[in-house]
This record gives sequence, structure tokens and C-alpha cells, in this order.
Amino acid sequence: MRHIVLFGGLVAAAFAAEPKLTDLAHNAAQIRSTLKADDLKKGLAYVGDHEEVLFAIDTEKTPALITDDDKPVAMTRGDGNLWTAIVRLTPGRSHQFHYVIDGAAFGGRLDIPVFLPSSYEQPDVPQGKMSDKLVHTSKVYDGMQSDYWIYVPAQYDPAKPAALTIWQDGQGHIARNGPRTLNVLDNLTYQKRIPVMISVFISPGKIGDKAMRSIEYDTVNDTYVHFLDELLAGVYAQYNIRKDSYSHGIAGSSSGGICSFNAAWQHPEEFSRVLSTIGSYTSIQWHPGQIDGGNVYPNRVRKEAKRNIRVYLQDGSEDLENDHGSWPLQNIQLANSLKMKGYDFHLAFGNGSHNGADANSQLPMSLAWLWRDYDPNKTEQNYEQETAEKAKPMFRVHIYNR
Repeated sequence: MRHIVLFGGLVAAAFAAEPKLTDLAHNAAQIRSTLKADDLKKGLAYVGDHEEVLFAIDTEKTPALITDDDKPVAMTRGDGNLWTAIVRLTPGRSHQFHYVIDGAAFGGRLDIPVFLPSSYEQPDVPQGKMSDKLVHTSKVYDGMQSDYWIYVPAQYDPAKPAALTIWQDGQGHIARNGPRTLNVLDNLTYQKRIPVMISVFISPGKIGDKAMRSIEYDTVNDTYVHFLDELLAGVYAQYNIRKDSYSHGIAGSSSGGICSFNAAWQHPEEFSRVLSTIGSYTSIQWHPGQIDGGNVYPNRVRKEAKRNIRVYLQDGSEDLENDHGSWPLQNIQLANSLKMKGYDFHLAFGNGSHNGADANSQLPMSLAWLWRDYDPNKTEQNYEQETAEKAKPMFRVHIYNR
């Protein structure tokens, strides 16, 4: 499934490649020591995540490289059967690639992140401080223990109340050069594209050996919001944080995405800015007549009163399709529902799978969009759909793989 075109991709024209990649491309021994031999044989190997990417394959036959849906790129043969090519890819999104050998598709990956400059550490930008791991024992989910971390930007002044963002699956964000969330927070705060805000990274909890992630995240009620109130009481006691929903964001991926949307939908007076990536708007926790799951939201949004929330959705055409539902179709359906009801929303729909590459690549854009026009002198705003979005039609589905 490599046939969808949704936004700009490879720039195949000649350019001055990064010296390190150029040197690597001409050093077969270093390529073989850098990349896994099995990946080279299977056509899975690449190096780079910032505009320029080096692709390498070990094959006796002549390969052509195809990224996204662009024209084939000729590769250069080095020592032995090692072929390489350096291409420039659009930053702020993920990309696909595969090879064509003897007229047949071979190898490749669906989710190559290409990051924007704001996802990297910048020498003139001060870094925030991450707390040690903290542990909360819940009464809402009786006895559940959750790890969490608090990230405080360098610009935080205890005399001035800060904004707040809650991150689900928080353990996945605390490494500075993993998804690069901390770099993005530092850079966007320094650039004043987001306000000074405290970030709380919360891991899914456990009761004994029982994992609670799906119960917390995929259940459509307000229990999780009560849990957040419980946990945040200690954070509020330690830091000067604004209490208005206008200054509160909530973010998550997969089940964490539906969790974030659900929290804002259930209690828009607490959270008004939602970042939902590869959101699981499917029936994972749905028990008909007993418990609602995320699958209900596309229809609930159309039928129920509009909430004053701003929503950034991200998904890809190769996301999951299983007995719980269709992730791509549900995200598109939710986007159309938000559009129909006049919500201030954005859907970034690419060609990725159930993977964080696309969302991580575009994090500087998604956070800046969510916090655009923020005014620290305000405590509320009536979110209205952007004029450009109003002029666009509903999203339509085109079957491209059969």
C-alpha cells in the first residue's frame, strides 16, 4: 500500500547534501558498521531525520529508490553490492520509501520522521528542568499507582501563573532526543509561539499487576478527569499555575488521543486545547448499553451541543484496521463532525501507520497552532472555526489500494 498522495514529498533536484551524510555515503565500511546487515539486505536501512536522508541497500541487482509517490531516484553503487542515495525530504512530516528491483516493489518503511528545526536543541535556547519521577496513588481508581514527571520551562517565574499541558503516556516524552518533545517545548517557549507552561507527563497506572491504560484512556466518561484533578492538586500546590481552561492543554497519542479529547469534551471548563494523534476513536472499551467507547464520538459531536474547545487531529491512511474499528476512517469522520458543528479544528492526515513518526515530526506546528493567539491577559476565548477552514469542503474518502 504505497499509492496515496496527500501532501508534498521528495525534492529530487540537486542540492548540497550534509557533509556527514556525503562522507558516509562514500564509506561502505562505515555504512556497514552503522546500519544493520539484515536491514541493508531487506531494503529497510536509512540514516537521517532532518531534511536529508541517506538510503542504503545491499543487492546484486540495480535498485531504484522511491519516496512517497515521487519519481524513482537513481542510486550510486559503491563497494561490492552496496547502493546509496541521499535525498531531501520535506520536514515536519513522516515519509514512506521502497525500492523497485526488476520491476517489483521491494523493502521499505512507512514511517520515517523528518523533523523541523524547532525539534532540535538550539545553542541559544535555555532548557527547562525535568523533575525526578514522582508516583501518585489514586483514590479515584482505587489503589492505582501512576508515575509522572513535571517539566518546568526556563522562563517560569513563580510570581506569574503559568499555563498547563497534560501529556498522556508521559514516559514516552521524557527522553530529550526521543520524540524531541522537550526540545520543542523549549524552542517554542523561547520563540514565544507558546506561553510559559508547566508540562505534566503522566504514565498509565497499574493496580497491582493489572495495567489500567485502556480503562483510563478508552472509556468515555469523566472518571479520568477526576483522576487528573486528584493528581494535579499536588502540582498546583508546588507551582503557580493558572486555573482557567483557556490556559490548559491536553495531549495524547493512540488511546491517549481519545483520552485527551474525552477529557476536554467531558469537562471543557478544565481543558480547552486538545492534541490527539493517531487517536483511537474505536470500540476498545465499548460495552453496548454499559460503557461507551471512543467509537461514539463522531456521532456525539454531531448530535450534542458544541463545546468550546480547539482540537488538532493527526492520523494516516495506513493506521490500524481491526475488530475495534478503523482508525483512519474514524479520525476522518470525527474531523467532518467537528467541521459540521463549527469547531476550531485541524486534521493533519498523511500516509503513515499507527506510529508516532508523523505526529512527532509536526509537533512544533501542532503546538503552535493550538496555542496561536494566546493572550495571558485573558482567561477565556470563544474558539471559532478559521475562515480558511470554513471555505473548504468536507473530507472525502478515495479508495486507492484496490
